[in-house]
Amino acid sequence: MNSKSAQIQIQGQQMQQIQGLSPLQVLVARLLQLTTVEMEERVRGEVIDNPALDSVPQDELLDTPGDYDEGGHESSEELIAGDYSSEDDIPDYKLDGLPQSTEQQAFSYASTQSFYDYLKEQLYEQPLTEEQTVIGEYLIGSLEEDGLLHKSLISIADELAIYHGIDVSNRDIEEVLQAIQQFDPAGIGARNLQECLLLQLRRKEPTPAISRQVTLLEQCFDEFTRKRWDKIEQKLGWSNEEVSEVIAELVKLNPRPGASFGDSMERATGQIVPDFIVETFDDVITMSLNNHNIPRLRVSDDFLQMLDEQAASSNADSRNAAKFLRQKIDSARDFINAIQQRERTLQLTMQAIIDLQRPFFLEGNESQLRPLILKDVADKVGLDISTISRATTGKYVQTNFGIFPLRHFFSDGVANNEGEEVSVKEIHHLVRELVDGEDKNNPLTDEQLANALAEHGFTIARRTIAKYREQLHIPTARMRK
Repeated sequence: MNSKSAQIQIQGQQMQQIQGLSPLQVLVARLLQLTTVEMEERVRGEVIDNPALDSVPQDELLDTPGDYDEGGHESSEELIAGDYSSEDDIPDYKLDGLPQSTEQQAFSYASTQSFYDYLKEQLYEQPLTEEQTVIGEYLIGSLEEDGLLHKSLISIADELAIYHGIDVSNRDIEEVLQAIQQFDPAGIGARNLQECLLLQLRRKEPTPAISRQVTLLEQCFDEFTRKRWDKIEQKLGWSNEEVSEVIAELVKLNPRPGASFGDSMERATGQIVPDFIVETFDDVITMSLNNHNIPRLRVSDDFLQMLDEQAASSNADSRNAAKFLRQKIDSARDFINAIQQRERTLQLTMQAIIDLQRPFFLEGNESQLRPLILKDVADKVGLDISTISRATTGKYVQTNFGIFPLRHFFSDGVANNEGEEVSVKEIHHLVRELVDGEDKNNPLTDEQLANALAEHGFTIARRTIAKYREQLHIPTARMRK
C-alpha cells in the first residue's frame, strides 16, 4: 500500500437562496432617483428609442399617471423592498446636510454657470495645447468642493492614461496645474492648506508685510497650525507683537477658496425646478407632484394591431416580426409601470414627510422641525430605507415659505434638560443667534457658546459646539475678531 496519503476531492451541490433584482425592479430604482427635469428627459428619450410608446395628447389625459395598468406585476412595496447594494446604493441612515436658514434655502438661481464651468472658462482662455487642455479639464474635475486638489499627480497621470489614453509625466501635469492655480478665486488648485494660503499671498502686491507672512508660512507652518506662537517667536526671532501682527493678517486668508466662491454657483445648474408642490391654506395641506411637463405615455395602438396581425401568420418572417413587436411592447409596458410606481413612491414619501413635519408646513418656523431620519419615513410608509434615500436625494419641494431640498427636513435630535428631544436645527439656530449678537471685539468662544446654550436648557459639550459651528461655516472666535 502506498504510504503517500491520497487526496480526495469531494464535489457536491448546495442550495442557497439569493435575493436578486428583476430588470423591472432595477428600472424602478433608477427612475426613482431622477429629479423632475431628469425624468422629463428620460421619458422623452424613451419615446424616441421605443416606437411602441406613444405620448398621450393633452385633451385625453386622465388623472391617472398613464392609461396602461394591467395586472401581473409586483406592487410598489414588493418591487422597492430589498437589497440595493448591487446598484451601488448603500444609503446613509441619516441625512446630515448643512442646515441653512429659510432665506438661504428658498433659492431660485438664474445663473446657468457652475463653479467648474467658471474654471473651465478661464482654462479655455489660456494658450494651451489640445493635450494640455484635456489635462486641465481633468484637473478641474478632480478638485474637491473646497477648491483644493487632494489627488496625487501620480494618480491623475494613471487616470489620464486609463480614461483618455494620454501618457503624460508628473511634470506635464504640474505645468498645467500651475496655470490653473493662477485662476480666480485665489488659492484654487492648491494641494494642501499651506500652498493654498501661499498662492493667495503671492497674488498680492509685494510689501514687507506680505513678505513676512510668506516667511512665516514657509518656515513655521506646523507651528502656525498648532498655534505655537512662542515657537514662531523663537524660530524667527520676532517679538510677540510682530508675530501677532502677521497672524492677524494670515487668519483673514481663505482656507477653502472653492466654497467661498459661492455655494450658489456650485449648485447653480439652472433654475431649481421643484419635484413637489405643497400648499397650505386654512390649516389644510395639499401636496402634488410637479410632473406636468413629463409626457404621459401609453402603448401604441398601431403596434398592438401590428402584433395581432403578425402573430396570426405562420411564416418565419412574421414570427420574427411578432417577436420584435412583442419585445418592444413589453418594454413599453414595463416602462409605464415603472413610472407609475415611481410616482406612487414619491407621493407616499412626501406625504410622510409632511405628516411628520406638519407644524413646519403650517407655519414655516424652522424651530418646529422635529428630529427626523430616513428610518422614520421608511417605517411610516412601509418601504425600505434605500427606497426613501433614492426618493429624497436631489429632490426639492415648493412650499408657501420657499423652495427647500427634502434633506432640509431631516436631522438628528438633541435632548434638552427637561428630556424633550428637539431638532439639531434648533441648536444651529440658537448658535447663529448668539454669534450674530456677540460683541465683535470680544467674540464668544466655543466654551462660552456652550455655557450660553446651557442657559437655554441644552447641555452640550464644547467639542459638539465646535462641530455645529463648523457646519454653519462660522469661524473660530479668534478669526471673528
